[in-house]
Amino acid sequence: MQCLDPVIAKRIPQIQLLILDVDGVLTDGSLYFSDKGDEMKRFHVHDGLGIKRVQQAGITVAVISSRQSAAVTHRLTALGVQHILQGATCKLTTYEQLLQTVSIAPEQIAYMGDDLPDLPVMQKIGFAVAPPQAVDAVKAVAHWQTTRKGGKGAVRELCDFLLMYRETGVACT
Repeated sequence: MQCLDPVIAKRIPQIQLLILDVDGVLTDGSLYFSDKGDEMKRFHVHDGLGIKRVQQAGITVAVISSRQSAAVTHRLTALGVQHILQGATCKLTTYEQLLQTVSIAPEQIAYMGDDLPDLPVMQKIGFAVAPPQAVDAVKAVAHWQTTRKGGKGAVRELCDFLLMYRETGVACT
């Protein structure tokens, strides 16, 4: 059983913004290319429903990705994600720019990432989450880890956890 530190658990009901990485979080981290060089992404439908559910509960969802992908724009626009920030050469800078537009305190933000470019943001926010295949440095700063891998329901697991905690106050999975 995985339980949150009580100090961290108190932040969960205050989460107003969920920021997600794409490759390794919303996808399995693989890059798919057609013979013509077109990039394709594989998204899990459960993650999409999780995103919709947290949005319905009043949590804003944003994405910060180092890569630029039309597939990401298409999928996340269809889910109603308001902040799709791609091509971020420095995720911390992009995060700071996002903060200026949303007026949400860092402790009211959850972030899910899996690799080194995510670390600077994960160290600044209220609730840092990693999927199980994340690099060790990311796991070390994460407040919580999903059991499902990125691209295979990890985002849904996080969304369900946020909603469950709001309803029950139980900080263990």
